[in-house]
Formats: sequence, C-alpha cells, structure tokens
Amino acid sequence: MKVLIVGAGGREHALAWKIVQSPLVEHVYVAPGNAGTAQEDCVENIDIRSDDLTKLADFAQLKNIGLTIVGPEKPLVDGIVDLFLSRNLKIFGPTQAASQLEGSKEFSKAFLVRNQIPTAKYESFSSAEKAIQYIQENGTPIVIKANGLAAGKGVVIADNMLEAKEAINDMLERKRFGEASRKIVIEEFLEGEEASFIVMVDGKNILPMATSQDYKRAGDGDIGPNTGGMGACSPAAVITPELHQRIIDEIISPTVKKMADEGNPYSGFLYAGLMISKTGALNVVEFNCRFGDPEAQPVLFRMKSDLAAHCLAAINGQLHRESADWEARNSVGVVLASKGYPEKYKTGSQVTGISGDQKQTDNGLIFHAGTTLTDNVIRTSGGRVFCITALGNSQDEARLKAYELLKQVECDNLFCRKDIGLRKDKVRKSVTEV
Repeated sequence: MKVLIVGAGGREHALAWKIVQSPLVEHVYVAPGNAGTAQEDCVENIDIRSDDLTKLADFAQLKNIGLTIVGPEKPLVDGIVDLFLSRNLKIFGPTQAASQLEGSKEFSKAFLVRNQIPTAKYESFSSAEKAIQYIQENGTPIVIKANGLAAGKGVVIADNMLEAKEAINDMLERKRFGEASRKIVIEEFLEGEEASFIVMVDGKNILPMATSQDYKRAGDGDIGPNTGGMGACSPAAVITPELHQRIIDEIISPTVKKMADEGNPYSGFLYAGLMISKTGALNVVEFNCRFGDPEAQPVLFRMKSDLAAHCLAAINGQLHRESADWEARNSVGVVLASKGYPEKYKTGSQVTGISGDQKQTDNGLIFHAGTTLTDNVIRTSGGRVFCITALGNSQDEARLKAYELLKQVECDNLFCRKDIGLRKDKVRKSVTEV
C-alpha cells in the first residue's frame, strides 16, 4: 500500500517515520515534507502544498494511494476529507463540519456548554468596546483567544487590564491574525496542570494514544509568548489510571457521541487539551482535530503497534478491534526553534553536525520540522526547526538524553527551552494555548 501524508512539520516527519515501519506499507509520499522526510527510506517528498486540496486529491488518484493521513489543521478545516471521500479515496481525518471543533473556538465552546462537558466560562465578541467592558466587569487574569486558526499562537493570558486591552485591540482592531481574529472568545482563567489527551476515533469507537504534556511558552519557567509548542513528554505524569478513565468517561466519549447525535460524526485524531486542577477537576481548554505537534514526536516514538493498521481500521469503522501497544519507557521531545520565534525570525540558516538522513540511535532521533535540503545542505525554513526526541527509563533520563543529542545540531540561529521534561508543577503554574 502507498500512503500519502499531508504536511511539512515535525508531526509529519514523525508520522512518516512511524507509518513506513508498517508491513502494510510499501512507500510513503509526504506533501510537501521537509529535509527529514526527504531522507527517510521508502519516503518521498512531493512538491504540493498542504493547502492545495485539488492537487493532493489528483495525486492520490494518480498514484493509487491506499491511505492519506492529514497532519495540519488547515486542510481539514478547509474540507480535504470531504473532497477525498467524494472521489472514493481513503483518508483518515474529520470532515469539514466535524473540524469546527478546532476551526471555531466559538463552535467548540458552545458545543461543550450545550452538552455539559466541563470547560471554562466564556463569551464571544466582535466588538472591542464590548469585550473590554466584559473584562472590566469580570476582572483579570483572563484568557483572550482568536476564534479561528492562528497557528497555535492566537491566545493571550492577560494578567491585568492593560494587557487585556492590548490583546483585544491587537486581535479585533489591528487584525493581527486576519480572518481568524474577526471574532474573539474570552474565557475564565483556570489554574492547574495541563495535559494532552489524544485519541483515534472512527465515528463511534475510540482508541486512546499515549498521554502527553506540552510546553507552550517560549521561555524557561513558562514565561514569554505562547508558541505552537516548545517541547513535549509522554506519558503525562499528572494523568493517573483513574484520571485516564475519567477523561474518557466525562470528556472523550460524550464528545464523540454528541458530535454524532448532532449530525457531525467524528473520525480522525481528536486532541483534547485539558486543565487538571489540584482537586482533580477536569476542564477542556481546547480541541484539536489532528495529532498535536510537538506531542506527536514523543508519542509516536513510544508506539510499538501498527499505526497504518489503526488508521485503516478507523476508516472501516472497526477501531474497536484494535489495541495500541506502547514502549514502557518515557519519551521527551525538545524543540529547537529559530531565534525570535514565535514573532519575527530569520530563515535560511545553514545547519551542520547532522545529516539529512539522521537515523534513530540509542539516545533518540532528530525529527525535522522547518528544514529544507538542497545539495545535501540543510537550512532552516520555519519557526520550529527540529524536535529532538529520546527515550529513557524515567522522564529525567529521557530529558537528559534529548538534551545530549541536541548538542549535535550546529546552527547559530536556533534556541530551545532548558526545562522541557520537568514536571509542569515544578516549572510554573500551567498555561494551555489554543
């Protein structure tokens, strides 16, 4: 079987690396891919943008692709699954209607409240004046989010009124995120420890992935602006077996059932970003309609079972027959990003110390994200450039191995956080981004 993976980031490199291990798979195409996917055995980059849905569908038909997996959220929100299904092409991901869980914060919050699934109190606004008035009445700290897709950066946790006004005007008046911030959602601030709970869904049945936890802020100690993610670890120590079952019973199962009941059956990866209070109270902070990034790298690094088989079973509505098998060891992924990220940053910097065909070692693996490979020279091409991922008998051991492997990467325009893999309750009070 030939597989097509849509996307160009670290998540897509991890998906390609994992999928090609399946005995069901003979060749993997990645559109458009990066320097890492370009050098994986039996993996080939295709020069098609992830948002060019028609060309992707044409390619899938031409190459007789047996399975397509969509990495990023935008193609899903734009309707790539609907297009592929209309051509009888097998694709794993939610429809455009179901993808509203991520594509519209207002849709997601209304769905949660309507179905009594725990989440923070919220209101939505398209008027800056009314939004400011609401915060004046409710006080700070408070969370301000762009309603639409903002590449993981459309949120501000305002600690005071000045920061709140600046965020509101930045989104609604200055249109920082374009159409995504034509409307904003303002939420009650929740304290606790965050965790990422990702499952596979076939419209009815659920297959949980290993739990994970990411680190959103740019700086050590969870300070600085929110990013798409500066690192992640798996499993999430905060999720006990008891809490794991509660998350399924109180959040995941009701979400899948109610989406189907409301006419939007969900199939694909479903990511619930959770806030867990000191008392064990659960709240949904965000839904994503795809595998998380950088959570995918440490999670898939631990997966021992066949991801391709899981995806095909889900497409056929038979996910209940599957069971996921996980490496017992912990994994930690540390993101190397371009200096200046998530704001302005330079691309085109040469990377040395590693080759484009970097392979797994006893210490770990370097997953590429924002990289290109031309004439065997690796250059940076994005904000998040690498995710260095390692296994260890403990989270601390995995963390040390990842930072040791990171030293191989030589580039004067990259930075990383130094506290990835530390328990979040030992870093600072947690903040989760949508």
